[in-house]
Amino acid sequence: MSLDILNRRLSVPSRQLGEPAPDDAQIEAMLSAAIRVPDHGRLTPYRLIRIRGDARRHLGEALARIHAAKEPDAPAAAIDKDRTRFDAAPLVVAVVARVSAGHKVPVQEQLLSSACVAYNLLLAAQALGFGAQWLTGWAAYDADVATLLGLAGNESIVGFVHVGTIRQPASEHARPALADLLTDWEG
Repeated sequence: MSLDILNRRLSVPSRQLGEPAPDDAQIEAMLSAAIRVPDHGRLTPYRLIRIRGDARRHLGEALARIHAAKEPDAPAAAIDKDRTRFDAAPLVVAVVARVSAGHKVPVQEQLLSSACVAYNLLLAAQALGFGAQWLTGWAAYDADVATLLGLAGNESIVGFVHVGTIRQPASEHARPALADLLTDWEG
C-alpha cells in the first residue's frame, strides 16, 4: 500500500485551474469516492451541488449582486472578485452539511463527516490527475446564498471544491514536523 497520494496532497489555487474539466464518468467516480466517509449513525449528513458550465457565471453574478446589496460601499474590486469567483475551474462542487439536530450523533460529528467528503473530493481529483481547492469565503456562510442554492434550514455549506486541469502547478510549502505535533499520553 502506498501513501504517495497523501504525501503529495496539495491544493492548487482555483485561479490556476482550467479546462478540460473531468468528464461525466470521472466526476461520478470522484463523487462516489468522496462520499465514502465515516458516518456514525448512517445519517448521510451531507449532499453535493454540482456547478459547471454557465451556472458558474450565473452564481458569480448572483454573488456580486448579493454582496453589492449588503455592502453598497464595497470596493468595485471586491464585487468583481465575487463576479469571477467561479470562472476558472470548470467544475465546482458545493459540499453541503445536512445536520440532524437532537440526534444521538452529535452535530460536531455530522459536520466532520461532511468535511471528510470535501477532503475526499480533493484526494479523488488529485488521484485522477486534476487539481482542486476547497474554498469557503463569505458566500459559504451567507443566508441569501444558502437560499439561492436551495439549502434547507438544517443545511450549511462546508465548502466549494473547485476542480480542473492544472494550468500552473502550485508551490509546495513548509509542513509542520510530526515531532512538533505528537505527544504520547501515558496515563
